[in-house]
Amino acid sequence: MVQSAVQSLKSALEGLLGLALPAGIVLAALALGAGLLALDVTRRAVDVRLGTQQNARYANAADPDGGQTVQSAPRVSLLGATTFTRSLSLPPEVFARINVQGGLEPLLPYFGSPDSAGIRDFRENFVRRGNTLVYTREVTLQTEQPVNVDTTAITTDLKFVDPAGGRGSYYNAVFNADYTFTNPLTAAATLRFDFPLPVGSGTLSNFRLTVDGRAFRAGDLTNGSRWEGEVAAGKTVKVNVTYRNQGARSWSYALGGRREAVGAFDLSVNADRPAKFGRYTLFPTSQTRGVLGGQQTLKWQLQDVITAQDVQVIFTGGNLRETLGKVGHAAPVAVGLAAVLALAWAATRRLRLPPLTLAAALIGLSLGLVLGGVLTAYLPALLAESLGAVAGVVLGTLALGRAFALPLTLAGVVPLAFLSGGNAGLLLTLLAALTLVLLLRPRLGQGGGRFRRAAS
Repeated sequence: MVQSAVQSLKSALEGLLGLALPAGIVLAALALGAGLLALDVTRRAVDVRLGTQQNARYANAADPDGGQTVQSAPRVSLLGATTFTRSLSLPPEVFARINVQGGLEPLLPYFGSPDSAGIRDFRENFVRRGNTLVYTREVTLQTEQPVNVDTTAITTDLKFVDPAGGRGSYYNAVFNADYTFTNPLTAAATLRFDFPLPVGSGTLSNFRLTVDGRAFRAGDLTNGSRWEGEVAAGKTVKVNVTYRNQGARSWSYALGGRREAVGAFDLSVNADRPAKFGRYTLFPTSQTRGVLGGQQTLKWQLQDVITAQDVQVIFTGGNLRETLGKVGHAAPVAVGLAAVLALAWAATRRLRLPPLTLAAALIGLSLGLVLGGVLTAYLPALLAESLGAVAGVVLGTLALGRAFALPLTLAGVVPLAFLSGGNAGLLLTLLAALTLVLLLRPRLGQGGGRFRRAAS
């Protein structure tokens, strides 16, 4: 059956090209086509599996408890009280009618009730002054005067996790912030510190709010964690807030929806993934990046700034389905590139390359890359695809020999470039330059030898 298929393909190619083709070349072409087909089927199967996982109502493993986390800046307020008094005089005939009805209470509902928000005390009564009845209402309202935060020092550590089985990547975050604010009055006053809970953070663990070294636990977290206390004149209060949570795709710090004075603002974000920044947001004042997008430290250090901009850090490579789709599209290109590089390698180094061994090498490389796609269901994507590439290169080298290990390796690592998190273009360019240098090296050596012989 295989011989008939080869003979059919050979006849078709001979009819198309008008040439008599050896059976080995036909087998090499058949092996290349079979490898490309297997890789295409694997890519589609991985995409379907990831799509099914994302849309499933049930799961056999824990999903990350959090998404795009947004932490807002705290608010500090100076509390006070203001009393408002209103009076209403009623004419004698109204007063006489009220007396006929037997009392003043039935008239109170007609005056309405003030909004209960911010009311400390509320009093109302009727006073008779001669033939006139006077209604008096006295309302004491709580006032809040904004107080600027003196210093802000925040450190956020984001450690990314790539779960086995191709589930979405997420990060484990540790948030630690120190704030200071001062009573601006020359007398003791009541100050309030409101710390909003982060949005999109899922479950918070190890949450702790410490005021001047004393732990504080809020009973009502509707508007976040709130501390309120008496502060002496000119005294500075120190607050520490820390918690842990899970998130994905981005992390943001919202300084406020209005222009606000920032005395000293120091924010450090430590992450082990490449990051981008939202447009029209505060760009970091300094960046320390690792090699090829490894560990990095982003800093925002502001002094005496008035701004309404926020900090928004977005992490690339968060969509695993899209990333593995790119790897799947690059795998057939890698197999075709391996065939071209093997032929060029044999021609430049005068090596023997039988078509049957080339066909076996292409099949081996394809099987290895297929294995990488299958392993993404059990291992993290980078480890799975790397093992697949190594297996493919080893199988190809066993077929062609050690002399062809380098061109097979250059072709096999092409799909891995798309797992670098935004550096695929740079890696592919460097890989192409390295390949060109290696292919031209024998000629350069020969040219140098001729030059040396001519000089002598």
